[in-house]
Amino acid sequence: MATTPSSPTSPTFTLKPGTAWTDAWQRCRAVAPEAFRDDHVLNLWNATWQTGGSTLPATSPVDGTPIAGPPRLDAPTAHQAVRASLDQHRAWRHVPLQERRARVAATLDALTEHRELLALLLVWEIGKPWRLAQADVDRAIDGVRWYVDGIEPMLEGRAPLDGPVSNIASWNYPMSVLVHAMLIQALAGNAVIAKTPTDGGLACLTLACALASREGIPVTLVSGSGGQLSEALVRAPEIGCVSFVGGRDTGAAVATAVADLGKRHILEQEGLNTWGIWNHTDWDALTAVIPKLFDYGKQRCTAYPRFVVQRSAFDQFLAAYLPAVRSLRTGHPLAVADPADPLPALDFGPLINPAKAKELADQVAEAIDRGAVPLYRGTLEDGPFLPGQDTSAYLPPVTLLNPPPSSPLHHAEPFGPVDTIVLVDTEAELLAAMNASNGALVATLSTDDPATYARLAPQIQAFKVGHGKPRSRGDREELFGGFGASWSGAFVGGELLIRAVTQGPADERLPGNFPEYRLMP
Repeated sequence: MATTPSSPTSPTFTLKPGTAWTDAWQRCRAVAPEAFRDDHVLNLWNATWQTGGSTLPATSPVDGTPIAGPPRLDAPTAHQAVRASLDQHRAWRHVPLQERRARVAATLDALTEHRELLALLLVWEIGKPWRLAQADVDRAIDGVRWYVDGIEPMLEGRAPLDGPVSNIASWNYPMSVLVHAMLIQALAGNAVIAKTPTDGGLACLTLACALASREGIPVTLVSGSGGQLSEALVRAPEIGCVSFVGGRDTGAAVATAVADLGKRHILEQEGLNTWGIWNHTDWDALTAVIPKLFDYGKQRCTAYPRFVVQRSAFDQFLAAYLPAVRSLRTGHPLAVADPADPLPALDFGPLINPAKAKELADQVAEAIDRGAVPLYRGTLEDGPFLPGQDTSAYLPPVTLLNPPPSSPLHHAEPFGPVDTIVLVDTEAELLAAMNASNGALVATLSTDDPATYARLAPQIQAFKVGHGKPRSRGDREELFGGFGASWSGAFVGGELLIRAVTQGPADERLPGNFPEYRLMP
């Protein structure tokens, strides 16, 4: 177990009073006693918090503190939960829109009331710094409220699906991605099912679903291994749509299943998002944006882990890049030097678990051994950490030049604070390097000439391409999708999310990336 090195010159940090995991847990038990027990949570199905399931031990990535683990259901119970959700769906789809709006709005009010508790759970369960944890909760609430206020025209001529929407999402955005999607799906007239991510977010999702269930939202929340639950949550005939956010390997298996069944689907998968530098001189703008690109340690689907840089500008790029990456702050998200101090302002905390930190550290070491050039390697020495705490899930930022083609860092998203840089000499090389992963969600090209950007951007295989600025998933009316292997199924965002989870005309072709066609909005 890695622990914090002590320094005689650094202050001694302590846990901010009132922020301990035990404090958060007791608050959860007081707010939602129906869902939280002494040391575990329950699964929610058939509109009831159910006992049962095999609970696995779990620890926080923040410092190894034991936290609640998921109560894993077996396959037969998961099928029962899906059948019960179909019964809920058949009743909910006939509930008038104004009542659905009122119930979702009441849920948003409850989430707002418990905003800080939800954010604190995100800190402990998935290691988000306090600023980013609050932002995750706020984006969920604000995003759903936008739909509540403007849903009527989006539903004109449309009806709920024939069965509930099954949501299988990664752990990194439990509120702004998963809860956001669930409440909008319910607003559109569907019952919703969610599988808790295996790696984190259990208590946060349990609390959010408890607040939604109290308002009559037909939500099902279950835990279990993908192998045990996939038959029920993906292939079951009761399921009206599968919404998936995760990696390409699992996503490909889900895509095969839904294609075989002709099932409605929204599958967001990873891609290597790239940032190109070509005939560019506004280096101050680049320096300013680099720290933001490291938010949450690049553990997000729209992170930029690859820079494709014009060789003749490489020295200027490094002069802009290195001071910015040296300014990054990481550490324990709840550690303070004085109890009265605010929580630390960090760019990122731990990775999701020690295994991920070791995997990335090993990939970096292997890439260097095979010829990559280490340009920057940070340390944990100056960060706020508790004395002697477990730091095995922490990885300081690393930057490598020219990762070898044999390295996973060359072609895949690292999902951690590791940047790689590739140098190019021609526009053809630039485009080839920016399109290294057969499709991406976002990309950016920094170039001074608008005509050059207008000519090259359409040749970059990403759903969103920015001109010198990062692109993201977006909120409210902003559309989102992916090209190539980064996305399968209907695009989302704005009214497209409503169209993706409702039925329209019989001959409707949804905008999306499907095996038989790709249709842009």
